[in-house]
Amino acid sequence: MTRLNTLREERAAKIDRAAAISDKAEAENRDLDATERAEFEAIKGEVAALEGRIERAAQMAEWDRRAAGVSQPFEGAELRNYSLSKAITEGMNGSLSGLEREVHAELSRGRESRGVMVPTAVILEGRALTTTTPSAGPGGALVATQLAAMTDRRRPALRVEGLGATVLSGLTGNMDLPRLIGSGSASWVAEHGEGGRSDAKFAKKAMGPKTVTAEYEVSRRMLLQSAQALDPILRADLGFLLAQALDAAAIKGGGTDQPVGIMADTGVTKLSGGPLTSDLTANMIGALDLDDVTGTRAFLTHPNVITAARKIKETGTGRVIPQAETFHNERVEVSTQVPANLGTAPNNNKAALIYGEWASLYIGYWSGVDILLNPYHADVASKGGALMHAFLDCDVVVRHPEAFRWMEIG
Repeated sequence: MTRLNTLREERAAKIDRAAAISDKAEAENRDLDATERAEFEAIKGEVAALEGRIERAAQMAEWDRRAAGVSQPFEGAELRNYSLSKAITEGMNGSLSGLEREVHAELSRGRESRGVMVPTAVILEGRALTTTTPSAGPGGALVATQLAAMTDRRRPALRVEGLGATVLSGLTGNMDLPRLIGSGSASWVAEHGEGGRSDAKFAKKAMGPKTVTAEYEVSRRMLLQSAQALDPILRADLGFLLAQALDAAAIKGGGTDQPVGIMADTGVTKLSGGPLTSDLTANMIGALDLDDVTGTRAFLTHPNVITAARKIKETGTGRVIPQAETFHNERVEVSTQVPANLGTAPNNNKAALIYGEWASLYIGYWSGVDILLNPYHADVASKGGALMHAFLDCDVVVRHPEAFRWMEIG
C-alpha cells in the first residue's frame, strides 16, 4: 500500500506540474512556448508510464489484501451481471439465487445480516443510470411500457476519496493504526566512548465501525411493476445518501455516533483566517512544510471561497490575479460538502479552507451495503408495500493530524 500511495503521489505531482504550465499560459492568454511544450509532452509520457506501474502495484496490493483476508470480494467485472432489484425481490421472499446469492453469502460470512448484503461498489460507485421522470404519484413515474431517461437532481461533489484518502475495505474487527511520533536522539562521542540512550515514542489511532443508514418507502405497485427501475433508484439516490454522509463526516464529522473528521479532530491545528489572500494560503503550506509533511497535498474548500479568489485584483492595475497564484500552484478542489456557516452570529457565514496530505486520512469499510426490505412495518403492511433500509458500516480517522491545517475564510 505504501508503494502504491507513493506512485500515486508521484503521478499527482507530475499532473500538478503540467497543470501549472498550462495555467500559466492561459493566464497570459498565449500558447505554450517551445520549452513549455517539450516539458508538457515529457510529463505526458512520464504519467503514462506511472499509470502502468500504478496498475501493477494496485494488483499486487489487492493480492496482498486477499492473502491477509481483508479483501472486498466481487469487484469490477465480477459485478457486471449483478442485479440489485433481483437481489432485493428474491431476498424479500427468502429465495436468493445465482450471482446475488453468492455475493450475499460471501459478504455475510462471519457477520450478522438482517437483509440482503450488497457490495459497496454496487451502491457507492454504481453503473450508468437510466430511470424515469418523477411524477406526483408514489412510484407512478416508474410504471410505464418503456422507461425514458431522466436527468438526475443536482448533487454536491464528493471529493475526499478522490483527493487520495487511504481506503481500507473488507475490515472485520476494530483496527488500531500505530505511528511513530517521536524519535530518539543521536550524539557524537569520543573514541571508545558510550553513546547516550534515548527512546522512541509511539501513538495510535483506533478505527471502529459506525453505521450510516437511509430509508425509503416502496409501494406494492412499484415492487410489482417497476423492478427494472429499482436498480437505478437505489444506486443514484439511496446509495448517494450514504456516500454523501460519509464524505461530510470525513471533512468535519464529530457529531453523535459519527466518525471524527478533519475539522473535528482535536489534533488538527486550526489557523487564523480572514479574507482570502495568498498570504493565508502560504501560511497553510508553510505549516505543513515545518512539520516535514512531504506527500502530495491539496486544498479543499467551499465554492464561496473560490468565488472570492476569482475576484482578487492587483492594487493599482486592477488585474485579476489568477487562482493558481492565490493558491501557489497547489491543487484545489471545491464542494458544497465543506461547511460555509462558520463563525459567530451574526457573522456566521465563513467557509472552511482545508489543506493537507490526504493520504493521511483513512476511510475504513466493515461491510458491503446491507439492504433490508421490511414489509411488516405498520406504515406499509396494510398497503402491501415495504420499507427499504440501507446500512453501511464505516469509519474515518485522521492518522497523522499534523498533515492537515484548516481555517475560516470570510
